[in-house]
Amino acid sequence: MRAQQNPMVLVSPELLVLLMKRDGDGQPVSVRDLADAANCHPSKIDALRNGRRKTSLYDEAVAIARRLGVDLLVLWQHTGRTVQAPAEPPFHMAAVPA
Repeated sequence: MRAQQNPMVLVSPELLVLLMKRDGDGQPVSVRDLADAANCHPSKIDALRNGRRKTSLYDEAVAIARRLGVDLLVLWQHTGRTVQAPAEPPFHMAAVPA
């Protein structure tokens, strides 16, 4: 089981998209490549890029920043006692009548 972590808040989805266009070596980073680096599902990276999701676990945030070649606090803001994490909208699956 994973240790409890305070989520990190993405500073700007637009900044994430911009940084993915050119990493520290000047090469583009794909959603799948970034998800592999962060050990998460590509849909999570896509949701961060599109602003549907605002938070990520600390370990994932560190891995994303490292893969993009930037300092952690360029892309992420700590949460905790002074900064509340935004509430993520609940994931709902709707039943479709047959």
